[in-house]
Amino acid sequence: MKLMAGNSNQALAQAVSDHLDIPLTRAQVKRFADNEVWVTIDENVRGEDVFVIQSTSYPANDNLMELLICIDALKRASARRITAVMPYFGYARQDRKTGGRTPISAKLVSNLITRAGADRVLTMDLHSGQIQGFFDIPTDNLLSAPLLANDIKANYEKPDELMIVSPDVGGVVRALAVASRLNAELAIVDKRRSGPGKSEVANIIGDVEGRRCVLFDDIIDGGGTLCNAAQALVDGGASEVSAYVTHGVLSGAAVERVGASVLKELVMTDSIAAPDRAASADKIRYVSCAGLIGEAVRRIANEESVSKLFD
Repeated sequence: MKLMAGNSNQALAQAVSDHLDIPLTRAQVKRFADNEVWVTIDENVRGEDVFVIQSTSYPANDNLMELLICIDALKRASARRITAVMPYFGYARQDRKTGGRTPISAKLVSNLITRAGADRVLTMDLHSGQIQGFFDIPTDNLLSAPLLANDIKANYEKPDELMIVSPDVGGVVRALAVASRLNAELAIVDKRRSGPGKSEVANIIGDVEGRRCVLFDDIIDGGGTLCNAAQALVDGGASEVSAYVTHGVLSGAAVERVGASVLKELVMTDSIAAPDRAASADKIRYVSCAGLIGEAVRRIANEESVSKLFD
């Protein structure tokens, strides 16, 4: 087995390497003067089981091209099996037609990865489960719920005061998975979208009076949804509000928005490399997912069950 890393999240790739006690494959992933991606693999991978670790986060198109070219290079170098390890799968929010003459970009990206030569995909907390069906190759979708639930347990001493909150109706199943692990109650924020990236809170389903609320979601992008939901919960009587999110996209003024909000804390996995302004923010904390990804990689390499990680 070999591990190869792109440039999107080298810290996470190194942490996975350390967890497995397997060095990263020597490779060069560079740019030509016109920003074309150039890849060369500096060691023999013929007949090897290779895992390419690359999130397609910002800049999404550059990181996606890196992944595709790395896969092509490995395929032409006669690797036996290539697994695209994508802790964060970009374009996941474009998983259906939202109107006339619009694309399903998540399906297009899955086709590109398959045609480039990947034999398998390993990702984490897809925005919607049906994206697994977009791939014509085996796809494992890891769940961050056990990882983040353990962190909540370690930081909340009185579980009877705890309430897990889904920031929208679409995330109820995800939030319920955490609530069931913590034996906590569930509340739902009824969110209405007025346009792309814009949302308004219409109602709160559940009694949050005096409760320590934990918002649970898969992605924070601009931060408006979480911050608006947190404010609505405080207005509804919550004693404090924190947020746990799998993927910290943090575009635009998201970090500043979180800092100015009523949120006590925002906790995220390191599926996306932390921007400098987030790493130094007082309200933002990261939980490593390297152990989870590393164990999944080990199980795939050994032909063991991955789903047992979540039993």
